[in-house]
Amino acid sequence: MRNRDYGPDVLAAGNKRRARELRRVPAETGLVVEDATGRFCGAVVLCEKDAVTLEDRHGARRVFPLGPAAFLLEGEPVMLVRPAVPAGPAPGRGPAARTASGSVAAPPSRAKVARASRIYVEGRHDAELVEKIWGDDLRDVGVVVEYLGGIDDLPGIVGRFRPGPGQRLGVLVDHLVDGSKESRLAAVVRSPGVLVVGHPFIDVWAAVKPAVVGIGGWPRIPPGTPWKEGVLRALGWPPDTGAAWQRILRSVTGFADLEPEFLGRVEELIDFVTAPGSH
Repeated sequence: MRNRDYGPDVLAAGNKRRARELRRVPAETGLVVEDATGRFCGAVVLCEKDAVTLEDRHGARRVFPLGPAAFLLEGEPVMLVRPAVPAGPAPGRGPAARTASGSVAAPPSRAKVARASRIYVEGRHDAELVEKIWGDDLRDVGVVVEYLGGIDDLPGIVGRFRPGPGQRLGVLVDHLVDGSKESRLAAVVRSPGVLVVGHPFIDVWAAVKPAVVGIGGWPRIPPGTPWKEGVLRALGWPPDTGAAWQRILRSVTGFADLEPEFLGRVEELIDFVTAPGSH
């Protein structure tokens, strides 16, 4: 049974004016937000007439009311509202087709000219996962995804790319945590035309929900032990990381199979490179 204990109304009497001032954000599937208290973070999996359901990285779900209740989006208090209902299909044609990311599939069209803006993804497995879930969406908007072999290559790539208002560069980095080499390099290259974001997972394998690949959880690997090899030993899988990744990738069929922290970062990059004024 879904929990409908919404908790205290942080915008109750005396705070209605604040509610009117909050930025209104459509509760689109996959949007990652926190509740106003900061105690629950999850991706939108369902939006009903008066409530929104969030799912956290462990698969736990909670239901929150729509209306004047505040949520935190990248630290900013916002008000979630029902997304606009897309026009329905013509009678007798069935429901609208959806891409693996949950978006309404665009009708077939001629190939589009690629935008000047680009997305770089660190790690071959990361790039393959982005392609599987968001490939159709990215092709529809003309965004090319490039493979970033390592974070050390980033300053040179940014220098050659020459980002600007009409030519944006989005970068997805593995395991971007404070104080790391990755975070220092990201700080060096960030600018209004460059957005560097990272997921918290030590490897993109862990961005796939454990249940999707038939395990109870991703094993904890002692520091100093190569993570992928340690995972294979702990799970009793053959010692072949390439075959293991293909097994994991085959198990992923849509956005709901991925952790919210990964979903949110990719969606953020796509929004950045397709914002009005970028090409």
